[in-house]
Amino acid sequence: MPIKRSAYKEIRKAKKRHTRNISAKTELKTLKKAFEKLVSSKKLEEAKTVLKSLVSKIDRAASKGVIKGNAASRSISRLMKKLSKVK
Repeated sequence: MPIKRSAYKEIRKAKKRHTRNISAKTELKTLKKAFEKLVSSKKLEEAKTVLKSLVSKIDRAASKGVIKGNAASRSISRLMKKLSKVK
């Protein structure tokens, strides 16, 4: 157990960050699944709108430190490639 008051505060902050990060990652997974479902059913216009929101969420998560920058770039690249392959 922590002895100093600041250590308790750090534990509280870490818990808040953890829940925020988990919710952000869950949202990203949900959007990716929706995108892949649209791509597999060849609904390209809807897939483009979902992709646009997904890319902005991924970029935001990367800027906040939820996921790493290179991982974000890689996943965006793969999603774009998947959409262009279907066209």
